[in-house]
Amino acid sequence: MPITIIGMLDEREESLRLLKNCIEARGHKTALTDISIGKGAIDPTLRADISGDELARAAGTTLDEIKGMVANEEKKATAVMAEGLRTKLLELYQKGELKGVVAVAGLTGSLISLPSMKSLLFGIPKLLISSAVAMPSHAKALSEFFGVRDITVIHSVVDTVGLNPFVRTLMMNGAGSICGMVEASDRGQMEEKSSIAMTEWGYNDMGAHYIRRLLEEKYDVISFHANGIGERAAMELVDQGLFEAFIDLAPGGFSEYLMGGNRATGPDRLDAGRKLGKPYVLSPCGFDMIGCGPIQRKGQGDPLWKSRKLSERKFFIQDAMRVQARTNPEEMKMIAREMAGKLNEHPDKKRVKVVIPVKGFSSLSVESGPLHDPDSDQAFIEELEKNLDSKIEIFKVDNHINTREFAKATVDALNRALL
Repeated sequence: MPITIIGMLDEREESLRLLKNCIEARGHKTALTDISIGKGAIDPTLRADISGDELARAAGTTLDEIKGMVANEEKKATAVMAEGLRTKLLELYQKGELKGVVAVAGLTGSLISLPSMKSLLFGIPKLLISSAVAMPSHAKALSEFFGVRDITVIHSVVDTVGLNPFVRTLMMNGAGSICGMVEASDRGQMEEKSSIAMTEWGYNDMGAHYIRRLLEEKYDVISFHANGIGERAAMELVDQGLFEAFIDLAPGGFSEYLMGGNRATGPDRLDAGRKLGKPYVLSPCGFDMIGCGPIQRKGQGDPLWKSRKLSERKFFIQDAMRVQARTNPEEMKMIAREMAGKLNEHPDKKRVKVVIPVKGFSSLSVESGPLHDPDSDQAFIEELEKNLDSKIEIFKVDNHINTREFAKATVDALNRALL
């Protein structure tokens, strides 16, 4: 199976040729894929294995039409070529004709290549050599790709046009990197144990540790940092069917979405695995706080701080950037209602379990903790019990989240969901 090389031949023929030669010298086949959209000045002599015409057809158009968009609709031209490339690479992968992917690009080529890399499953080697992905102005847009996929990046520092000592070094290093990853994946062993996904973060890491210890004999537990982007990565991989179940210890990205906090993940935060009917066990860690840092926002008339009167609440300052304000009873009731509405849509409710640590949803809201507020926690519990479908079991633990008792209850709930 070949390694797919992606790039614009009308801009980077020389570097792509060297990359192709270096990969083939290591004993691998290549499939050179041309994503040129007519912006370059080179009339290439290197023949692409997969042409721009073929990619355009895969997107339901022609290359001439794509090139015609560039002058006034470059964003559209980029998106259409990206869709053609994504469709083609998925087709190659499904036919067993793709072993790994490496792209050499500037910003436009990166934006064409990244959707395809994102569409490929975790573990398939993906390498981007680019001078553009370190641009701060594009960090948010690029995090949509790098935050949820195992895409390796070589920041080229210099532009990869022409051929000079810097570019030659980059192409040789890139060839070594993608070949090494492909060779390592060839040697990979089949997993003997099923995997379970689990979200966690610093405010419930002890409870997560106890759960891992209880499950490690039978399962590989794959943890995702619940910082917003890590939760989205977990959701995407669960929806790919890579996990036997999902233990969602820190679904706070959902409440942050509802209230406008820093870790907002969107309205679909609690939907992972629903279409596949995967067992889903979750706790309310993170619902007891709103991420509202940096602390400088407090005195600057910030809309979130002002609208929710955060200055009047308990809050925890971990550092200048990480600030958590306590959610109040009315907000907790709203979160419970919205959560119940989402979970009630699950097609197999016996697969859904909720585990509530009554004496502290996180390390911050335990007794003597900086966000301790048992009335708000109780408001959440009562509202959830009132609105949640009776077919969805609730397990209440008379302890806080970072205890062995909570861990055991979570594993018991998982086992019931797996029946």
